[in-house]
Amino acid sequence: MLKNFHQDVLLEAGCDEAGRGCLAGPVAAAAVILPRDFYHPLLNDSKQVTEEHRYELRTYIESTAISYGVAMVDHEEIDVINILKASFKAMHLALDQLLQRPQLLLIDGNRFIPYNKIPHECIIKGDGIYASIAAASILAKTYRDDCMKQLHGSYPQYKWSTNKGYGTAEHRKAIAEFGLSPYHRRSFQCLPSQLEMEL
Repeated sequence: MLKNFHQDVLLEAGCDEAGRGCLAGPVAAAAVILPRDFYHPLLNDSKQVTEEHRYELRTYIESTAISYGVAMVDHEEIDVINILKASFKAMHLALDQLLQRPQLLLIDGNRFIPYNKIPHECIIKGDGIYASIAAASILAKTYRDDCMKQLHGSYPQYKWSTNKGYGTAEHRKAIAEFGLSPYHRRSFQCLPSQLEMEL
């Protein structure tokens, strides 16, 4: 059973990202402020929820949340500033969209760059503990998946409609066969380094 809140006084926003470990495409993040009585029986960490249920949850979250924001940082910026900073930047951009200023941020993970002097708590595996972080994980995941499905139309050989840019065997095989697309992250090791040839 997910906890609705970390404490009872301050207005909380949950934050999470999706796509940090992918070889291609953007990293996405969401920030969500939920009402005190929020409940949905399917809500959980997005990795524990089926794709069909994630989209059902997204509709429910967007219609019942006090406020939410979703943002992405693209592959080119990831290569420039690194994936960790890009993840934090996406969270900050998502927080910028909130219509109400939260008084406490619940961040999934163990690190965060402070945002606008708002106190924050980093919670490892927080998307399986707090409803607001779980809701943020659902929004970040579904919006990013939509982006990768759209990119799949231009580059079907990489099967992004199913692997969403993660380094699956089929994705790595396609990279070996077709090379990198314009949407691959050049700073990531998309293929194992070739062994040095013996002379």
